[in-house]
Amino acid sequence: MTATAGQAEQLWSRCAGCATLLYRKRLRRNLDVCPECGEHSRLGAPERLRLLADPGSLRLLPDRVPEADPLEFVDVLPYPHRLTAARAATGLPEAVLCGTATIGGHPAALAVMDFRFLGGSLGVAVGELITRTAERALDDRVPLVLVTASGGARMQEGALSLMQMATVSQAIAALREAGLLTVSVLTDPTYGGVAASFATNTDLVLAESGARMGFAGPRVIRQVTGRALPEGFQTADFLLRHGQVDMVVQRRSLRGCLAALLAAARAGRPTRTPVPRQEPARHHERLAEAIPSDGQRPSAGDGPQPTTHDAWETVRTARHPGRPTTLDYLDSVFDGFVELHGDRLGGDCPAVVGGLARLASRHVMVIGHQKGHTTADLVARNFGMASPAGHRKALRLMRLAARLGLPVITLVDTPGADPGINAEEQGQAAAIAENILTLTVLPTPVVTVITGEGGSGGALALGVADRVLMLQHAVYSVISPEGCAAILWPDRSAAPQAARALRLTAPDLCRLGVVDEIVPEPATAAHDDPAETARRLRAALLANLLPLLDVPPAMLVRLRRQRFRRFGATRAGAQVGAR
Repeated sequence: MTATAGQAEQLWSRCAGCATLLYRKRLRRNLDVCPECGEHSRLGAPERLRLLADPGSLRLLPDRVPEADPLEFVDVLPYPHRLTAARAATGLPEAVLCGTATIGGHPAALAVMDFRFLGGSLGVAVGELITRTAERALDDRVPLVLVTASGGARMQEGALSLMQMATVSQAIAALREAGLLTVSVLTDPTYGGVAASFATNTDLVLAESGARMGFAGPRVIRQVTGRALPEGFQTADFLLRHGQVDMVVQRRSLRGCLAALLAAARAGRPTRTPVPRQEPARHHERLAEAIPSDGQRPSAGDGPQPTTHDAWETVRTARHPGRPTTLDYLDSVFDGFVELHGDRLGGDCPAVVGGLARLASRHVMVIGHQKGHTTADLVARNFGMASPAGHRKALRLMRLAARLGLPVITLVDTPGADPGINAEEQGQAAAIAENILTLTVLPTPVVTVITGEGGSGGALALGVADRVLMLQHAVYSVISPEGCAAILWPDRSAAPQAARALRLTAPDLCRLGVVDEIVPEPATAAHDDPAETARRLRAALLANLLPLLDVPPAMLVRLRRQRFRRFGATRAGAQVGAR
């Protein structure tokens, strides 16, 4: 290419919407919105902050967090090499820029994601930086504005990236309790774990014109359903029609719109004092006095110690059709189960079962994913993939348990949430996000058991708990090995390699602190001796639940939040150092 041709290329830009050749300076003056068709080009985080903040008001927050490669992840490239390349390409240390500023004269804390940096993926450092920004908003008693642009959670950080959905959500819950406004601005694109947490569980959700948002991406939905997608699927206007956003805003109107919202929040600011933040370690030590914290200790005193198996072999075992299901455990571990149906909004998802039961004479609320054993059962139960109605049914039962003062036990066994077209139309991302947010403040004990597959946000929607247990041959991951292989390796045949890289087995997750205790299975696996598995699970549940019953509700909530607050960059850095 000649110098003249290269210069011309820099002067002109072709619109992705209408293919019109546009003078670059004119496009920049129009805020990167095509003057011909209105196509909103993507903005980097620095440009977005300049657009939103009043001139001279922006103060960037510290963005240094410890380097973390918690899984020592390698696909065709080592993860640190990908980070180095992203930093060189964007000039940013991570996929989010955070700061304080005024918008129309009204102070706010802002966290703005940048899709150019590894697809705006939510990793440990990103979650830490957004959480710190929310905590700064709480300290300064100002609103929080989040601008999202992300493909989802960061695969290279495995389950620790999944935990960031809960980490940021608990910080949003604290702002909500303090009466401080939280606003998310969806930009193109916003998908996966970001969509199913802080992008949709804020007080107000705005969508920039042209933005797309959903839990599952269009390519995944087409692959799973084999159906063509409706016109305008997952676009801002689609979201508005389906009641999933408060408004759609043109880019040039965004600052004025936010200023009006912040002004209203400032005028009605409450006088309540926020709950003071306290150091996680102090409360964790208090709980440790009552609850065993050795992640490798088997729950049944006379059971064998868990042994290590190949990760791919464990994935296949976790998916075995004979593996006990939630209904099996309700029959063998619990007594007197009374199933409760419906989300009270028009649906009763068969992939989620729940109701009242007894555990050693103690009344509890049990909620779990239900797969089935036969092909007919699996199809009828949608393979344990919950629809929005399933998540909302679970939410209703959790809230009922809190009102009745009953502990909640959740049994997780799902490849992920329903990725279908109907699920997206009914607000799958927001349904998951609301469950995660609610669990961070639920004033009753919550114990989760990963019994089979713990797949992504669909699993976390039932997994924000005081104690997280995991059967020996279960798996828990940010993405399926097949999905990870399809994205990061040349083809899906690398799924066994991806399974090992994701660190999705119970021993791996205990080392990372995601799981508190492994429940050993019989000599081969749970499906070979369901009765013995049930006995061990019952013992583990009692050992972990009983101490929680003596913890005051306010303390439970604090401890639960602090449990997830620990999944920050400092912890990830410590995990690397411990290897």
